[in-house]
Amino acid sequence: MEKNILYTINSPEDLRRLSIKELDEVCKELREFILKSNAENPGHLGANLGVVELTVALHYVYNTPEDKLIWDVGHQAYGHKILTGRRETFHTNRKYQGLSGFPNREESIYDAFGVGHSSTSISAGLGMSVGTALSKEDRKVVAVIGDGSMTGGMAFEGLNNAAITKSDILVVLNDNQMAIDPNVGGVSQYLVNMSTSSAYNKLRNDVWNLLGSMNSFGPKARKIVHQTQSGLKSMILRSSNLFEGLNFRYFGPIDGHDTENMVRIMNDLKKIKGPKLLHVITKKGKGFKPAEEDQTKWHAAPGKFDTETGAVFKSPTNEEVKSPIKYQDVFGETIVELAKENEDIVGITPAMPTGCSLNKMMKEFPERSFDVGIAEQHAVTFSAGLACEGKMPFCNIYSSFMQRAYDQVIHDVALQNLDVTFFLDRGGFVGADGATHHGVFDLAYFRIIPNMTVAAPMDEWELRNMMYTYQNKGYGPVSIRYPRGKGVKIDWQNKMEKVIPGKGRLLRKGEKIAVLSIGHPGNFVIDALDIIESRHGIKLTHYDMRYVKPLDKDILNDIATSNYDYVITVEDGVIQGGFGTAVWEELSLTSFKGRIIRLGVPDKFIEHGTQDDLYRLSGFDRDGIVRTIEEII
Repeated sequence: MEKNILYTINSPEDLRRLSIKELDEVCKELREFILKSNAENPGHLGANLGVVELTVALHYVYNTPEDKLIWDVGHQAYGHKILTGRRETFHTNRKYQGLSGFPNREESIYDAFGVGHSSTSISAGLGMSVGTALSKEDRKVVAVIGDGSMTGGMAFEGLNNAAITKSDILVVLNDNQMAIDPNVGGVSQYLVNMSTSSAYNKLRNDVWNLLGSMNSFGPKARKIVHQTQSGLKSMILRSSNLFEGLNFRYFGPIDGHDTENMVRIMNDLKKIKGPKLLHVITKKGKGFKPAEEDQTKWHAAPGKFDTETGAVFKSPTNEEVKSPIKYQDVFGETIVELAKENEDIVGITPAMPTGCSLNKMMKEFPERSFDVGIAEQHAVTFSAGLACEGKMPFCNIYSSFMQRAYDQVIHDVALQNLDVTFFLDRGGFVGADGATHHGVFDLAYFRIIPNMTVAAPMDEWELRNMMYTYQNKGYGPVSIRYPRGKGVKIDWQNKMEKVIPGKGRLLRKGEKIAVLSIGHPGNFVIDALDIIESRHGIKLTHYDMRYVKPLDKDILNDIATSNYDYVITVEDGVIQGGFGTAVWEELSLTSFKGRIIRLGVPDKFIEHGTQDDLYRLSGFDRDGIVRTIEEII
């Protein structure tokens, strides 16, 4: 790409020196830069292409970083990063020790708030706005929310509280009618009705043109415009404005790809005190036809691709060679298989039907499949209600996102001992999305809840067997977690059979050292023990424990009485309070006299990188296990 205006912008100050007429060229170059960067280094694409003009307008109008700009979720902040001094390092985006894929306060002064989970921007922005007022400082706070985040309940908690604080916050609703999948629910439909009402928009524009801009006639004209617009909304949309009902001044909807108009409106809004909401209509994937036409596929780039055609480049492997499928697809195929025989099975997910492959069941059984929007708390309690009516909810939530519904699991499911089976996709390290998305806490935080069964299959067959087992009632709340990515079985469609809750399995019998694994890392152990046997002629014991709760006490009693010198635990979760700690606690109650070594995620937040890199850095990949054993022997 030829170095033009974009390459003269090293900070928003440089951007603000440009004339408003030059901003369209900046947007063109910025969109091209994001597209080409993603083609070589795949990351979140669609939302970032859609907010190019909005990003430029915000940094042009507001005095960042003095004024605070908060991006909800943060996967739409690539343009923001490029304009705030990170253009030359953007090729490291989402790579180990490179730029984070999300705003990060440690990375830049322009990243006002660290994000990754949805619907937090309004609450954080409100806190900043109130803090600014308490300090008697004069700075603006803008919270950009959208790309699905408005379906999250926390957003409305923030709106509700902001209404009574009279804070000087601007909420920009980036309305593209999408999250990863299309938005669902009443709020989404309400926004569609507002943005697509041709009668309302025509009359609003006519009134605006008649009275002129806010600057033309002063406060009295602004009041007239506001009152007239409110009447039009109520009359034509046949409902009062939701946001104005929450005491927000509502403006819009406006075209989120008209930079000059957005700049003009934002400059006007800076003069208006109190909580305000600007409704901006954008197109996800704007400017790249494949991303515009298939917004779900191009939410994140599906690999390196051709920027002209959208063709995704295949990896240089023999495509005829079979490889295992993703764990998420094993879940998606298996739930359909089971649902055909068991009419009580219902599937629930908070806005991740494609990500967790529940979309397969939605196609086969749409009346028994529910995308509830970005609302993990609701997803859990909704599942509890279904269980009360005799249904068998299979509730699929990413491990990291399940943290947001912890109280509901305890209070609404476990306390009542309801038959809800939680499937925690993306358990363990997720890779390039980093610390906000790693699913490393669930083994620890679920094992302390009464009535919970906490399981982790080592491979696809085990996952299917667990799904087959827990489609039945009477087990109470169950958590089954599995990692992002592919499994290990080529022929993954085994004939399913029941597993016994709380029972592990012996995979290899040896002496002196017993290795206890939970979940997918058991495959690392298999490879590591093969290396130890070939190098040293030593056979060690390996148990796939299957369950963190209840632990198989028969196995632990056998270990305690078999004169093992060492027990090594292996998990892709936090060591603090996790699987290894559970084993340690139980063995302390036996006659075991040996030493326990725990391998897993250390007590710190782990940055982004490939899954293999992070396994290696944490010391529980194949070579890390080998190294630990060789240090012993």
